[in-house]
Amino acid sequence: MKKYLAFLLVLMSTILFACGNQDSETNANQQEEGQKELVIGMAFQDMNNPYFITMKEAFEEAAESIGARSIVTDARHDVNKQTNDIADMVQQGIDILLVNPADSDGIETAVLAAKEAGVIVVAVDAQASGPIDSFVGSRNYDAGYLAGKKMAEDLGGSGKVAILDGIPVVPILERVEGFKDAVEEYPGIEIVDIQNGRQDRSVAMDVTENMLQANADLDAIFSVNDGGALGALGAIEATGRDVWLYSVDGHPEVIEAILDGGVFKATTAQFPRDQVRIGLGMALAKLWGAEVVPETVPIDVELQTIENAANFSW
Repeated sequence: MKKYLAFLLVLMSTILFACGNQDSETNANQQEEGQKELVIGMAFQDMNNPYFITMKEAFEEAAESIGARSIVTDARHDVNKQTNDIADMVQQGIDILLVNPADSDGIETAVLAAKEAGVIVVAVDAQASGPIDSFVGSRNYDAGYLAGKKMAEDLGGSGKVAILDGIPVVPILERVEGFKDAVEEYPGIEIVDIQNGRQDRSVAMDVTENMLQANADLDAIFSVNDGGALGALGAIEATGRDVWLYSVDGHPEVIEAILDGGVFKATTAQFPRDQVRIGLGMALAKLWGAEVVPETVPIDVELQTIENAANFSW
């Protein structure tokens, strides 16, 4: 983490510690005076992913530490469901909404409705269209670039590669852009196939099987997330092909696969706990009267390979 992130983490820790020390007294006073409790909602794009489960745990821990009631919803990659989920949370009287959008543009209606109801809205992990108060997310362009650079170096600057794409949210688009920019620096690298695995393990397995059948001389695959990459890994292992894998996230199974020394060569790790804690910190600062909070708070990423992955965990 760079100095900017370190400063933010210290700031958020100070806020949460100070507020945590006042929890019992504050809650008691609220009960005596009939004041409304602080209610914080978090709308996830999909909970069928250890990355978002880790983020959910951090969110609930942070909310509990400040004596707030938390509400969590799972859109299952359906922006219409997520829009309805947010409407329900607004009806339940949330003060703060952390949104991890299933569709960056499609969620705008829900963001507008929440803001009209006086809710503080912070997008986490994926950007959201509309009048959000702040966005906290990984440096996704860097994540794709680092993975692409590592792939090209491992291949000696020459080979045929494919992209296992995902849903149309800003982080995924940025990862693909970063990957493409990295491999374009190596004229001997050719992107021969791009297919959508929807960031889902089973879907990605089927898609990868098709890729492998269509490209007998494929050397490597870049997946936009580790969930999809694990599906790709299953397909590669089933065929016995020596097709190398590179991805983004830092999933525990992927770290294990990298350390095993097989076809999974690298993943660019994210820090989901930091994202949600800092996102909540931005929302609390706004709620407590800050006139201005950063529009965007970028969180650094870190390439994990067989050389350094043993020391990594979310």
